[in-house]
Amino acid sequence: MTPRFLLDTDICSYVIKGSHPALDSRLRSLNPQQVAISAVTRAELRFGVALRPESPRLAMLVESFLQTIVTLPWDAPTADRYGTLRAMLRQAGQPIGDHDTMIAAHALTVNATLITHNLAHFARINGLSCADWA
Repeated sequence: MTPRFLLDTDICSYVIKGSHPALDSRLRSLNPQQVAISAVTRAELRFGVALRPESPRLAMLVESFLQTIVTLPWDAPTADRYGTLRAMLRQAGQPIGDHDTMIAAHALTVNATLITHNLAHFARINGLSCADWA
């Protein structure tokens, strides 16, 4: 089953911290197969843990989260979409950063709604469906 929703890294951070009860409730109401993260988001979460080796609690929380959510692999169609999308944003003078562009390309490729707390940032991308559940 292809996921309907792809969580951006900021939303994952909220879930991991447990700082948005309404978000947690919304996610619990869904079939877990409807929600996923990009391999790029997984990498960003691992990077955050690596920057804070003094926080075993954070490592445990991130690990627990990653064990409960599907991670979509970065594949050739997504990479192709990324190249086109990045060039388009750059030519328009509106780049959003490589990782965010990669995540957006992933959402577009799998036809998923990107769940993010940064709607204005991703609004620059035509055809990208976004929602803010935070």
